[in-house]
Formats: sequence, structure tokens, C-alpha cells
Amino acid sequence: MTRTEYWNDPKAPKPNTLIPASNLLVVREDGAILLQRRRDTGQWALPGGVQDIGESPAQCAARECEEETGIIAEVTGLLGVYSPPGHVVAYSDGEIRQAYEVTFIGKPVGGEPTINDEADGVRWVHPRDLDALDIHISMRNQIGDYLSGEYPHME
Repeated sequence: MTRTEYWNDPKAPKPNTLIPASNLLVVREDGAILLQRRRDTGQWALPGGVQDIGESPAQCAARECEEETGIIAEVTGLLGVYSPPGHVVAYSDGEIRQAYEVTFIGKPVGGEPTINDEADGVRWVHPRDLDALDIHISMRNQIGDYLSGEYPHME
């Protein structure tokens, strides 16, 4: 399934769903941030995904992190809630979402970076190296909030 993201684009299609999702911004002791390169967009992003019934947002973030990156992480805090109406994600199956992401901060406790069917790249990136990567503005904003210390963010 393909995915197209729109950011404050007046030509974006009108959303038809709002689905809760969680992300996990995992930070190593040396300050490096865990990122994955999404197979569906080719962009680098925080690990995250749709919350399952029966799990909390924090459990979702930790589960998605391990599934998408191979890294087992512990949630240590809340970065924020991100659901700007101008962030629209259109899928090839006809679903068009307004993004709704609860993003947590975490630390690694095990595992090794591992590619999978959702991510064709997983790596630790030092903040000084972020500008060299293709990262969607929504993820850049979340990482920027963390690096600036301006959280929890509520939008």
C-alpha cells in the first residue's frame, strides 16, 4: 500500500478517518536518536504506528518500536500529542487520515537495529546529522520539540 503525506496543502484530499497512533523517540546515552527509513515513503521517521485495542498509547509506542526497529525501549516521558488538521495522510486503499499521534520519549534497554517489512533502514542518528536525512516535516517538528526542550507539546 502506498502512502502520500500532505502538510498544510490546500490540494490535500479531505480526511475520512482519525485513528490513534503512537510514536517513540528513543534516545541513547550519547544523545543519538533512533530512526527508521519507511519502505512506503522512503523517508526517515520515528518508529510508531496504530494503537491496538487492549493496549495503552505507551504500550503501543514500545511495541511498534520493537516491531519496526528491533530495539526494545522503555517509555520515560511524554513528548506530546500531534494532530494538526493540516497533516493529512492518504493511502492507496482510499483511507485518508488526519494524523493523530501521541509521541513518547524513551531509552533503549535491549535489541539491535534490524530492518523488516516496514523499514529498509534502521539507525542511530546524532542530532548534528539530522539535516542530511530526508525526514518529513511532521517528524522534524517532533524531533525539534525534543531537542529544544519545548514539551509536552499539545496540538
